[in-house]
Parts: sequence; C-alpha cells; structure tokens
Amino acid sequence: MSLSLIAPALTGNRIDRADQVRVDPDRLAGYMNWKAKVLSLNGLEPEVDFEGRLVWRSLADAAPDSELIFLGLIDEKAHFAELKRGERGSGLHYNPRVWQMLSALPADELALYGGARTLVDWHARHRFCSLCGAASAMSKGGWSRTCTGCGAEHFPRVDPVTIMLAEYQGKVLLGRQPRFPPRRFSALAGFVEPGEGIEEAVARELWEEAGVRVRNVRYVASQPWPFPSSLMIACTSEALSDELTLDTTEIEEAGWFSAAEVRAAMAGDESAPFIAPPPFAIAHDLLKYYLSQQ
Repeated sequence: MSLSLIAPALTGNRIDRADQVRVDPDRLAGYMNWKAKVLSLNGLEPEVDFEGRLVWRSLADAAPDSELIFLGLIDEKAHFAELKRGERGSGLHYNPRVWQMLSALPADELALYGGARTLVDWHARHRFCSLCGAASAMSKGGWSRTCTGCGAEHFPRVDPVTIMLAEYQGKVLLGRQPRFPPRRFSALAGFVEPGEGIEEAVARELWEEAGVRVRNVRYVASQPWPFPSSLMIACTSEALSDELTLDTTEIEEAGWFSAAEVRAAMAGDESAPFIAPPPFAIAHDLLKYYLSQQ
C-alpha cells in the first residue's frame, strides 16, 4: 500500500517486522522451524532464481557458524538473513552488477532485499562497541547489538540524506558526479548534518555544491537506500537565480534542463541532452513529479 502519491523503489516491504517476536527469545525460537526461510546472498548481493525472484533456503542450509537476523514474518513464516563469519560489509555506492539486479527485481522483492542488505551490512561493520571497544553480540533477533564489556546497546543506524530539485523559470537543476556513468545526470544530494533541519540541509547543499540560493523547500517522498544505510529525503525548491558556481570536488558538471529535455531523457530518447537516473532511484521519481507539475 502506498502512503503517498509517490511510491519509490525499495519501499513497500510486505514483511511483518513482528517487534513483539524479536524482543522475546522464546517466541523467536518457536518460529525457527522447518517453515522458516533464509535469504540466499552472495556476500551482500542477492541470488535470484530463473524467474528473477529472490532465492530463499531452509534454516538447515545456513552455515553452522553464521548468525541469523530475524527480518520478520510473511504468512506467519519467519524469514531471516544470514550474517556469515568473516563478512566485512561494504560501503560501496556503485556496483554495476548490483545495479542490474536492482533494475530487474520485482518491487516487492526489491524492498525485501534492501532491508535485509542494510541489516547484514550494519552488523558486519559494527562488531565492536563504540563506547569501550569490546566485542558486541547480536541481540533482539538482530535488531540491536549489546556490548559484552559495558553492556551498551547499539541499534542499526539510518543516515538522513536530502536529494532535491531546484527549479528556476520552469527549468530544473541537475548535476553529475565523476563516478556516474557517461552522460548520467541526477538530482543533487547530501547528508543532513548535526543541528539542521531537512529544509536547511537542502538549502545548504544546493549553495555549497552549485552556488544556488533557494526558498520554498517542499518535501515530496522518501526512500530507504541500502548503500549502506541511508534514508533519501526527496524535496523540491525554488531557486532565486540560475547562476551556478560548482564545487568541482563534488559535482563534475551541472545545468538547467527544461521539461521537454527532462521528458525526452525519461523516455530514453537518444537525442536527449542527458541520461536520466535509473527507475529504482528516487531521483527518477523526483523528475516524474516535476513533469507532473508542469
């Protein structure tokens, strides 16, 4: 069920997170039976079957020295992700192989994978307490870690990131980072910093990266982004001018594009001045929203 006018990819996870189960070891143990399923991952990459859907295995197929993260319930069957011994996690933002899989997975499968990947990655990168340095152990079915030294409890983090369009006289500002594929442009984005609100982060990032002052910042939609653990907060804004001063350490190229140019790029027109963001990125939804308002 969509909770807003826009339903970005990686949202709409159909799983019942079953909070009362994951905090009760006895109830959780009761679900660890022959009906339970374990997501099959190759590192952090999803394994898919011949129909292009995620592969699930039985508990018996899990490695003896791995830990199981309780994802939740589907049709009263427990679903888990496996944290394998030695898994180090990855903070990579661009992996062509994973990008292809994200484009091919059905929406419901993509949301399941995104949540599972985020949890596995977080556990792999947070095996030690940030307070005292002692080893931590998985707790609450994998939804927290508890320090074996000082007892501190740590929870999976989500980093808020603003991603935004600035509009000026009907045109929108798009940019490309050096790591993007050739001709690929997208909305500008940046992390929300301590002590600022979403609207302030949007205004600051546009000023820092493109030298653009904006007003009337408006929230559009959000998307969990599992690379590694961000919440993308999509916004629009109005620019006070179209003059650009780029921070070339962040943005390789930027420009203002008309609705006709955006529409051509979204349609995959080879004559379009840029290649649009992929459909699973919320920047794609932002551009669809922009076109719907024209």
